[in-house]
Amino acid sequence: MSQISATDYHDIVQVEDPQVSPDGTRVAFVRKEPKDDESYEQTIYVVPTAGNSDPRRLTITEGVDSQPRWSPSGDRLAFVSTRGADDDRPQLWVLPMNGGEAEQVTDVPGGVSGIEWSPDGTRIAFQQATTETEREDGIDLGIGDEEYEREASDPRVIDRLIYRQQTQYRDGTVAHVYLAHVDRDDDRIERVTDGEFDHVAPAWRDDDTLYFGVKFPQDEVEPDDSPVIDIQSVDLPSGDLTDVTQTTCWGLVMDVASDGRVAYVRTPEERMSMRSSDIEVYDPETERAVVPTETLDRTVDLAAGLSWGPDEEDVYFLTPDGGHYVTRRVSADVEERSSADRETQSDDAEPELLISDGHTTGFSIGGRSDSPVLAVAKSEWNHPGDVFVFESDEERRLTEVNADYLTEVDVQEPEEIWFESDGVEVQGWVLTPPGCSEDETYPLAVEIHGGPHAMWSTSGTMWHEYQLLAARGYVVFWSNPRGSTGYGEEFATAIESDWGDVTMTDVMNGVERVCDRDYVDAENAFVTGGSFGGYMTGWIVGHTDFFAGAVGQRGVYDLSSFYGSTDAFKLIEGDFDTTPWDDPEFLWEKSPVAYADNVTTPTLVMHADNDFRVPVNNGEMFYLFMKKNGVETRFVRYPREGHELSRSGEPGHVVDRLERTVRWFDGYSDYHDVPKALERGDDGLSASESDSESDDEADASDGDETDASDDAETDNTGDGDTSADADE
Repeated sequence: MSQISATDYHDIVQVEDPQVSPDGTRVAFVRKEPKDDESYEQTIYVVPTAGNSDPRRLTITEGVDSQPRWSPSGDRLAFVSTRGADDDRPQLWVLPMNGGEAEQVTDVPGGVSGIEWSPDGTRIAFQQATTETEREDGIDLGIGDEEYEREASDPRVIDRLIYRQQTQYRDGTVAHVYLAHVDRDDDRIERVTDGEFDHVAPAWRDDDTLYFGVKFPQDEVEPDDSPVIDIQSVDLPSGDLTDVTQTTCWGLVMDVASDGRVAYVRTPEERMSMRSSDIEVYDPETERAVVPTETLDRTVDLAAGLSWGPDEEDVYFLTPDGGHYVTRRVSADVEERSSADRETQSDDAEPELLISDGHTTGFSIGGRSDSPVLAVAKSEWNHPGDVFVFESDEERRLTEVNADYLTEVDVQEPEEIWFESDGVEVQGWVLTPPGCSEDETYPLAVEIHGGPHAMWSTSGTMWHEYQLLAARGYVVFWSNPRGSTGYGEEFATAIESDWGDVTMTDVMNGVERVCDRDYVDAENAFVTGGSFGGYMTGWIVGHTDFFAGAVGQRGVYDLSSFYGSTDAFKLIEGDFDTTPWDDPEFLWEKSPVAYADNVTTPTLVMHADNDFRVPVNNGEMFYLFMKKNGVETRFVRYPREGHELSRSGEPGHVVDRLERTVRWFDGYSDYHDVPKALERGDDGLSASESDSESDDEADASDGDETDASDDAETDNTGDGDTSADADE
């Protein structure tokens, strides 16, 4: 069997967004795999829930397909796609399931997201972000035959707090809710909402009633500075709006039952960045709200959402839980309880655990009310992700999308460990190299997760990176130190006002426990992490010289500048209970850059140019401070990439990031006979090798002098040149 390499990323298939058909017999899902160094092939497949046949591709390999959604009768499948477009704006398409080609339904300037079928199957609600001018001119309903392109703002005039997200500027756009009519005799697009505030997350109650969330100002606090979301409904025939209820959350997650009860996520507003999220169910008929997850000391996973079951009595959701992302359901038929009642209620009120292992990232519910079918996308230590169904208390695997790849490579099984830190039990894992012998010694690679309020498992998006480091000869250690989710709210809030010292205590106690093993060489230990993990990498190298090398990725290195440039400034207000003008010295003392003059560990800094969650100025600052203090360092910037570089960046950049991390460690390891990365130029980087091959082919074909690698070389400067000009 071969050893796992960084370039194996091109061979690994991902599955996302499984959607059960209404009758529970089929699951549609998104299949994603790298197409080349710049793009992915992302198509929609369907597989029977009986597990008696292989998945079948439904959509053509053109553009990027996502969000498959069954019509209520199951005869059509709606999805969004960039196919046929000369830009990246996804449009709504509908595919007949009895044969025939998919038809494009929309051609709107803001792109389509959040699609939801009406119960009668005649309309699809969606949201798009548009400008006031587009709405006034009616262009938001369809571009038509005219060529239309939004004019770039020059200069950009900013009037709102959060004016850029992901990798894009908002440029005066506001999200609104629309309807696409998909009846044979009606193909209209109409806007349901209006105004200067965002309207999001449409969900149907019945054919005439649509719910959605609105971000209004709250007590003279502008919407971007408030977590309050108003839930409204609209009677479509009359256009009458009704205020249903309010919630506080980072983003609206809700589902509506046919009788008007709405299930949604609520996070306590006070210090909410550290708090657990619960499910709340509001009944507009009785004007009562209940919290069915009140007894569960776990936070609801916002990314996966929630869903009413077929009987509309139970709500399904995911939570992080002790190193697994698990699937639960809870009855909404609970009584309102006072705080005094919570300690005396019975275990019968506890949500039911359905799928208790693995790392689940998406789910949906279908089938009959007496026989619901739950579909999930789940990865485990021995595979990076497949589609499973849970039916009649039985779990069944429907796909093995990476079967061929997994038969060719040597995959190692992680060992779970628990260790004590400041009187608290902390969970971690150790992954050893293939053929590991306790008679030999190996270097150690320590991984630290982001968040900080997140949780790692043995799989998920880190599966390839863990296995790669082990294949390269490293013992790999990762853990969920205090501050992580999945272990209760008290555990998550333990890093209140102290990200660095508390987390470092836990990580280093785990490292000490692992280094007690005879086969681990503590003199050859390395550390890396991204986002908050980058913060911790910077904090650790500023407080100890234990590690022989470090790689900080998209890290928060200065809390005040992060606060002033991120779309997540509420994280500082919640976790540290202050702002830069209230206590600048305190935030400085809690920032890794404050200790840059203490750093002696060779440290590579990597960041993405369009990272608007942790803007690149944080990486620039940490790199410059270390460079000025004589640290062996290098700064690598990735163009076009955002905060999701390691998870969904351009395939070539994902591979390059992995190779540079391993190469940096190798250069300071006594177990790898290679020069330091600072001395290697582009040697050992697959991007450089492919550029050379392209040049050779071009020279052989026509003798042109054109250097096809110029763009790639510019993209990756900073690892070959530490001058400022090289990183422009």
